[in-house]
Amino acid sequence: MRNRRKVGAPLIVLVLLTILTIFLLLLFTAANPGGTLTALVLSSMSMLVVLLCYRWLDRWEPEPRRLLQLAFLWGASVAVVLAVGLETFGSSVATVRPLVSKTFDMAAIQAPFIEEAAKGLFLLIMLTGRRRLALNSMTDCMVYAGVVAVGFAWMEDIVYIAPADSPAQLAAVAIARLIFGPFAHPLFTTMTGIGVFFALRRHGFWPKAILILLGYLAAVTMHASWNASLAMGGGQLFLATYVFWLAPVFLLMVLLGMLSRRHEQHLVASKLPGMVASGLISPNEATWLGSIRHRRMAIREATRIGGRPAGRAVKRFATQVVQLAFMRDRIDRGFGDPEVFAAQYEDAYGVLAARAAAPVLYTMAGYRSPELIRR
Repeated sequence: MRNRRKVGAPLIVLVLLTILTIFLLLLFTAANPGGTLTALVLSSMSMLVVLLCYRWLDRWEPEPRRLLQLAFLWGASVAVVLAVGLETFGSSVATVRPLVSKTFDMAAIQAPFIEEAAKGLFLLIMLTGRRRLALNSMTDCMVYAGVVAVGFAWMEDIVYIAPADSPAQLAAVAIARLIFGPFAHPLFTTMTGIGVFFALRRHGFWPKAILILLGYLAAVTMHASWNASLAMGGGQLFLATYVFWLAPVFLLMVLLGMLSRRHEQHLVASKLPGMVASGLISPNEATWLGSIRHRRMAIREATRIGGRPAGRAVKRFATQVVQLAFMRDRIDRGFGDPEVFAAQYEDAYGVLAARAAAPVLYTMAGYRSPELIRR
C-alpha cells in the first residue's frame, strides 16, 4: 500500500503547523479567554458541518487524511500569518484614495487579493512533487481548496467573535459569520481550485499559469463582492448581494461538485474492463466497483460474512482500484511521465496487496451487482 510519508505531508510538518495554530489562537484571543472559548466552540461546530459536507463530496475517492490535515492546518496557520503580515504591511504603505475609506480599501480591495493568495498558495504546493498525483479530478481540487479555506475561516471566525463586548454583540457576529457565511471562504477559494483543475489538463507553463491566474482572480472577485457589501454598511446591499449573486454561485458550485463526482464514477467504470482483462479484478467484482451504492452493498455483504475487519478490507480494496483507475486515466490523456508510470505500477501492486489482505473477496467470488442479477 502507498507509503503515507510519500504523499507530501510528513508528520513533523503537521506537528509544527499544529503548534503554530495553537500559538496564533492564544495570541489573537488572549485578552478575552471566556469569549475565546465560546468562539472556539461555535466556530468549531459550524466548520465541522462544512467539513462533513466535503467528506460527503469526497467519498468516491477519499483523499489521504494527512494531506487533508495539512490543508486545514495551512489555512489555520500559515495562510493566516501571511494574510495578517501582508495586510499590515499594505495598510502602512497604501495611499487611500479620497473617495475610498481606509476600511473599505482594506476589506474590499487589499484583503481579497492577499487572503486568496495566501490560501491559494497551498494549491500551488499541491502541484509539486508526489502531491500532484492526488489531484485527479475537479472534485479533488474543490475539496483541497475548500478544506484549506475552512481552516482559514475557522481561525478568522474565532478572532472576530472572541472580542465581543456583550452577549448580544457576540450573537450578532456569530450569526453573520457562522450561519450566513460558513461556506463563504470555501466558495471563494474553490474558484482557484477550479483554475488549478483546468491547468492540470494543459501542457506547457504559460497555459497552466494563465488558467490558475484566472481562477485566482475569480476568487478575488467573489471575495471582494462579499466584503464590499459588508463594508458599505447597508443591510439591503448585503442581502441583495447574498441572494442574487453569492447564493446562485454557491448552488452552481454544488451542482458542479455533484457532476464532477458522477464523472469520477463513469471514469472508473470505463477503466474496469481493462483491469478485468489484466487479471487484477474479476468480472463479478467489476459489476459493483463502478458504483458507490453497489460498492457500499458489497462492503455490507463482506461485513455480514466476516465482520467489520472484512468490510474494511473490501473498502480498502475498492479504494485502491479507484486510485489505479485515475492513474491509468492520466496516462491515457497523455500526461504520463516516469513518476506517473511508477505510481501506476505501485497502485497495481497495491490492488494485489489489498486483495491478499481481504480473504473475504474469495468467499464473495460469485457476488455480483444486485441490479445485474435482476436483469
